[in-house]
Amino acid sequence: MEKGVPIRSITRSIAALRAINRAGSLNMMEIAKASEVPYATACRIVQTLLYEGLIEQEPARKRYRATMLVQTLATGYQQDDALVRAARPHIVELTRRFGWPVSIAVRVGREMMLRDSTHSNSSLTFEHYYPGFTLPILDSASGKVSMAFAPDEEREMILRFMRVSQDIDLNYLATAEVGLDVERIRADGYAVQGRNYHNLTPGKTSSIAVPIFRNGRFEGAMTLAFFVAAMKLSEGINLYLADMKATADAISHALSNEVMGHA
Repeated sequence: MEKGVPIRSITRSIAALRAINRAGSLNMMEIAKASEVPYATACRIVQTLLYEGLIEQEPARKRYRATMLVQTLATGYQQDDALVRAARPHIVELTRRFGWPVSIAVRVGREMMLRDSTHSNSSLTFEHYYPGFTLPILDSASGKVSMAFAPDEEREMILRFMRVSQDIDLNYLATAEVGLDVERIRADGYAVQGRNYHNLTPGKTSSIAVPIFRNGRFEGAMTLAFFVAAMKLSEGINLYLADMKATADAISHALSNEVMGHA
């Protein structure tokens, strides 16, 4: 793979399109904030996306929304739903028992993307999260699990690209790397995020994540989230970790058997 600095204008445009798609519609100021770019830059990005037909302005409102044309960006990509099929009944049952929402996430680039969740099955949640929602890989329990169980060369490649990215503060990255205790996570079989700041309700939830394997290889992370006000993180670990690990093992077994059955 070639090394180098990513093209910043493309990175910003993707961030803007992703923000618009996630929110449903945004005004120009919201797009600038979500993309972390100056207002004038956001205007140029929006004009480009309008020209390409990927977004449109809402009638009678200065808000912008994605068009059906964004679906063409996925043309040719065949999603393997084996993970969701294997995990779904298990995470629904875990939520039924404990009440808290559970999610399944996989790594996409330097982010974790939700593939499935039980937020709609639980009243113990502030927001509903749907497939496609993303979290930063170093600031989420699922991301820490993903990084810990990734092959060493793959983890170093991710960190290398993050170091040359113009959109990531190097002081933040250095601190996050120090806090990523790979050996501890591997040994204990889980990772935590004391407060989730990069979701729809910043600072109000904590998370515990455990790995899911596919024929012995890390496939994704299962995360249980609970209110910070409801209990301490240590209490959550004592109450839920053993059952989470057992559930993840059951998903891994089902996933591996399905893969072998379709081979």
